[in-house]
Amino acid sequence: MAVEKVCSKCVLDNTIEEIQFDNNNICNFCKIHEELEAKYPLNTEKTKKELDSVIRKIKNQKRSRKYDCVLGVSGGRDSTYTLFQAVKLGLNPLAVHFDNGWNSDIAVENIRNATKILNVDLETVVADWEEFKDLQLSFLKASVPDAEVPTDWVIFSVLYEVAKKENIKFIIHGHSFRTEGSTPLSWTYMDGKYVKSVHKIFGRKKIKSFPLMSAFDYFKYTFFYKIKQIRILYYLDYDEKKIIKLLKTKLKWRDYGGKHFESSYTSFFQSYILMKKFKIDKRKLHLSALIRSGQINRSSAIIKLKKDPYIGGETQKIYTLKKLGITGKEFDLIMNKKIKSFKDYPTSYSLIKLLKGPLYIANKLGMIPDSLINKYFKLNNK
Repeated sequence: MAVEKVCSKCVLDNTIEEIQFDNNNICNFCKIHEELEAKYPLNTEKTKKELDSVIRKIKNQKRSRKYDCVLGVSGGRDSTYTLFQAVKLGLNPLAVHFDNGWNSDIAVENIRNATKILNVDLETVVADWEEFKDLQLSFLKASVPDAEVPTDWVIFSVLYEVAKKENIKFIIHGHSFRTEGSTPLSWTYMDGKYVKSVHKIFGRKKIKSFPLMSAFDYFKYTFFYKIKQIRILYYLDYDEKKIIKLLKTKLKWRDYGGKHFESSYTSFFQSYILMKKFKIDKRKLHLSALIRSGQINRSSAIIKLKKDPYIGGETQKIYTLKKLGITGKEFDLIMNKKIKSFKDYPTSYSLIKLLKGPLYIANKLGMIPDSLINKYFKLNNK
C-alpha cells in the first residue's frame, strides 16, 4: 500500500492496517500514548506511590524464596536498564536469557557485564540450534511479517516456565511505551497455537529443547498460578541518550547499532526482509514514540526514515542464509512468495476476541499488561 496519509503528530501512516485519524489528522496510536501518559504520569506523587506499592508487593511474596521476580535479559538497552532499575529499587531478580543461536558478541558481553556488576544470578535456556532454525524457517516459508514471533513467544514461554519452577509470582519486562510505542496487530501477532500451526505446516523437526506455551498455558499461568507481568519502566522517566550514557558508565554496556539489533537475525530481518518484502519499517514505531515523549522532533524523525536501515550489505546476507542453511535461490523464492498474515493460519485469535470482557477485567486487576489490551482490542476494532 502506498503512503497516502501520515499522522500530523508522529510519523505513522496509512500503510498500517489499524490506523485511524481524527479531524486533526492525529492517529489512534498517539491517542493510546496519551492514555498511557495519563495512567502513568511521570514525576508525580501518585506515580511514586504506585511504583512503591508494586515494589512492595513483589518483595512481600518472596518469603523463603531466593528471588522475588524473574527478569528477561537480551543484552539490549531496555532489558539492561530494567535490570539496573530493578536492583536499584531493592528487588532480587533472577535474570533469564533465551539463547536462540543468534546472539551478537556484544549482546553476550552486555549480559555478562550487567549481571556480574549488579551481582544478579543468570539462568540461560539454550535452544537446540537445528530445532530453532527449523521453527524460524517455518515462519519465513509461511510468508508472514511475524517471523520474529518464534523468538518472542519462546521468551515469554521460558519466563513463565522459570517463574512457575521457582514459585515466583512476578515477571519484570523491559518495555517502555515512551520509546517503543504500540505494535500493530497486522505487523506482529503471536500466540502458541499460531506458532505451533505454522511449524506443523512448514517444519520438519520436533521441538524438545524449549517450551512453546499454548493459550491455555498462558491463562493457567495468569489466573491459576497468578503470575503477573510488570513493566516498571512505565513509572520511570526514560530518556534514551541519558540511559545509554548511564549504562555505558555503570555497566560497561556497548551499543550494537540499532533498535533490537542485539540479535544478528533481528538486524537482518527488520532492516532487510521486512523492508523489502513487506514494506514495513519498524523504525516508525520507535521514532513516533520518541516524538510523543519529546525526545526527538518530527522533522528529524522524517530525515532518519529516508535512510536505508540495512547496512549489512552482501556479507550479512550471505552469513544469515548460510546459518539458516538455505541457498540464494531458496531465499529469493521466500522473498517473492505471496504475502500472507496470521489470519491465513490456525490461531487462538477468535478465543482472544471472545474473552475480551474477562481480559479487560484482568487488566484492571493488574494481571495482564496494557499492551495486550491496546494491541488486541483498542487498536483493532475489526
